[in-house]
Amino acid sequence: MAKLALTSLAGASIEWFDFYLYGSASALVFPTLYFPKTMPAMVALLASFSTFAVGFFARPVGAVLFGHFGDRAGRKAALAAALVLMGTSTALVGCLPSYAAIGVAAPTLLVLLRFMQGLAIGGQWGGAMLLVVESAPPERRGFYGSFAQVGAPAGVVLANLAFLVAGATMSHDSFLSWGWRIPFVLSLGLVGLAWYVHVRVEETAAFRQMKADRDESLRRAAAGAAQEDGVEAPGGRSPIIDAFVTHPRQILLAAGAFIAVQVSFYIAITFVMAYGTNKEIGLGLPQSTLLTAVMISSGVMAPALLWFGKLSDEYGRRRVFVTGAVLTGLWAFAFFPLIETRSPVLITVAILVAVTLNGLMYGPQAALFGELFRTRVRYSGASLGYQIGSMFGGGLAPLVAMAILQHFHSTFGVSLYMAAASAVTIVSMLLLGNRRVGDLSEAGR
Repeated sequence: MAKLALTSLAGASIEWFDFYLYGSASALVFPTLYFPKTMPAMVALLASFSTFAVGFFARPVGAVLFGHFGDRAGRKAALAAALVLMGTSTALVGCLPSYAAIGVAAPTLLVLLRFMQGLAIGGQWGGAMLLVVESAPPERRGFYGSFAQVGAPAGVVLANLAFLVAGATMSHDSFLSWGWRIPFVLSLGLVGLAWYVHVRVEETAAFRQMKADRDESLRRAAAGAAQEDGVEAPGGRSPIIDAFVTHPRQILLAAGAFIAVQVSFYIAITFVMAYGTNKEIGLGLPQSTLLTAVMISSGVMAPALLWFGKLSDEYGRRRVFVTGAVLTGLWAFAFFPLIETRSPVLITVAILVAVTLNGLMYGPQAALFGELFRTRVRYSGASLGYQIGSMFGGGLAPLVAMAILQHFHSTFGVSLYMAAASAVTIVSMLLLGNRRVGDLSEAGR
């Protein structure tokens, strides 16, 4: 379990590092480099955030592709393929010429590469979390599942640290010219991790059991016996279609449960970056102030996720998750007043509390989603619930927040938006109910 947990953590951390690098760059770099200089600052920022959102709209597509692959060929094979795709697409972003060099082709290629990142993330989460969730003891499933979740804040820390170091060691012009590209190109290291996963990591016990049952069913069918236990043959219905047919309610409610997680998180780490640093639309604070606050907050969130996953083993997934949603909705109304004090300490407190409360939901999520689906469609079903929620939550959050700010010239509407997202999550979790699942190999063939 220790090897699986650390492999899952490493894969998720580096994959999210790549994904969040783009988020930071969309607020700090891309509006200047990949759009015409004649564009007003607000329009360029909205255009940049639109390319950021493309990754989220690609994530459900990635869930479909990698979910099918992961439910048929295995969890580790799908995860390794997602890691290769992410490492390659992110490195290519770092090599992409600017608008000044190749014109409209620059933002077009940027959108294409962001779409590839989204495909990779759409497949990565399911593989990383199932490596541990399907192998963990039932009484510690929440704790071990949270290792895959720690990858998100760890990726934020690494991405912001990369930009902080680059910004501190070179001039602003050098940073915009080439310095920001270095972390993107280094993402090729994911290819090496993919090789390790493929060669050195064992397939999960639940998938091996399901595959053995399926092979036995096929053997009996070949001998003229009827298939038993409703096991689908490899040439039968796609796992994605099977998931929609057998678990439509769970997929939709899982997506709804994820809305508040995504909205609050991406407003706290992406929208705030633009609002805090851009003097034309926000506060005009130093870039380092926001980067440092996000990095410190994410550094605290990472170990907190392990504790929150453990709490879900003791008190139930729903209780911990709903508590996080309620507190997140309430904190939304303190969040922006603290940001607008312009005090580095209070800004850090605002983001720190926001992402920690977010962790009450995100920590237990891997175990919660894994327990909703049968083994033969678990990769597909869990990934679809996660990625559909991310598309309507995280993908739209910076754009919606920016549109609210532009229309009302106040962040109070953004707080209302965060609170409404929390309400959606609370209702979805209450409808899902409180589940206690034992052996996943037995519970979900």
